[in-house]
Amino acid sequence: MKALRLGILLLIAFGGARGFASEPASVPDPLSGVTDLLAQEHQHSRPSTPPLSLAELEAAALANNPEIRVAMRRVAIAETRVRSAGSLSDPEFMYRGWGTPLAKPWDLNQTQHMFMFTQSLSGSGKRALRTQLASEGVEQVKAELEAKKRDVTAQVRKTFYDLLRNQDELLLHDEQAALVRQSSESARIKYVVGRVPQQDVLKAQIALTKLVEHLVMLEQDGGLARARLNTLLGRDPGSPLEVQGQYSPPQKLPALLDLEKSALENRPELAMASSGVRQGETRTKLAEKAYTSDYNLSAGYMLMPDGARYRNTYMAELSVTLPWLNRGHHDAEIAEAQADVSAERAEFDNQRALVFEEIQEALIRSQSAKRLVDLYSKTLRPQAQASLKSTVAAYQADRTDFLNLLDSQNTTLEVELDYYRAASELESRIADLERAVGASLTRDGSESNTPVPQASLPQITPEVR
Repeated sequence: MKALRLGILLLIAFGGARGFASEPASVPDPLSGVTDLLAQEHQHSRPSTPPLSLAELEAAALANNPEIRVAMRRVAIAETRVRSAGSLSDPEFMYRGWGTPLAKPWDLNQTQHMFMFTQSLSGSGKRALRTQLASEGVEQVKAELEAKKRDVTAQVRKTFYDLLRNQDELLLHDEQAALVRQSSESARIKYVVGRVPQQDVLKAQIALTKLVEHLVMLEQDGGLARARLNTLLGRDPGSPLEVQGQYSPPQKLPALLDLEKSALENRPELAMASSGVRQGETRTKLAEKAYTSDYNLSAGYMLMPDGARYRNTYMAELSVTLPWLNRGHHDAEIAEAQADVSAERAEFDNQRALVFEEIQEALIRSQSAKRLVDLYSKTLRPQAQASLKSTVAAYQADRTDFLNLLDSQNTTLEVELDYYRAASELESRIADLERAVGASLTRDGSESNTPVPQASLPQITPEVR
């Protein structure tokens, strides 16, 4: 009996030991599905339309931008004024009947009838000066149109590179999210076998969740840039739009004196100011022409009353203005026109100074942006990627903790994002510099024909040794 009891106790103890030993294998890991759940939050919309290059966007903006269209209409209006500026005034027709007796107002046979045409003629050279003044007005409006085109082109280029940077950041985000998911999976496996504490898994999940916040801001920036670019293209702001291209800044920026010389030849605002000076000079000449007499020529036919010796007659009339008898008025007009010329010349000098200041500021910003791009591409990016690869290898070999791995990943992400921002900023500053000069910078032999290299992030193998 004692032997039977001892055998039953041994059987129960052996069965309990087997159940206890197999319990960890049968209980599911409560953290295994969290990574997959968080991964779903990192899905974002993909391009649904063919991407457009910078050249295609600039051509579309020049053809469809609403502000450019308004400026083109103003040019057409100014050109129409040229045809009418130097034309003659309208001829006049006059009928005059007099001598009708009051006793017989119906007896028109006793009336003298006169039919007359009159034409006013401006003094010599006045019509030509008016035509010249209108033509210079056309040149000024055309300069305004060119300035608007330059402004819109600069905005398109800057927004294009903002959207291109956003697309590159989304690609970097996807790579970083994949790396964090690998880190989370590696930490989860190590936690299951008891090699790392649970807080490593929770830190990985927090890092992945923070990337969701990062994605929300990236999509917001992309949506805003897309809306601005659609508006510049004359399209609905909500239209789908994707871009393709590369960062291609010049390897060397031009000298300041060369930029100022180019601006004097190409900047539309300076052309507008110069046209204003020429218009003022033409107005002065036209004011001086006020001392040239104007003429009125008239010719008519007269039908005399019954009984007159000659019933059919004609008449001719010539009238001349005498401007020198109104010298004070015309001298004041000439003085006013000369003062306007002085003001226009001062405005040109002021505009030139503002343009040179704008060039100087844009060049300084471009030089600083280029130095940052060189710093990131040649120094910071290689250092950050090398540090991340070293930290990943150390973590897989259990020579560092998960906190150092996360810190290295965050540093690499920040460096890559700053690099894309610096590259986009450099292109924006180049666009500002081209806008300040009024012409595109020469990039022959210095344009970078290779795209910006993408970040090559290491892979974390979730192995357990």
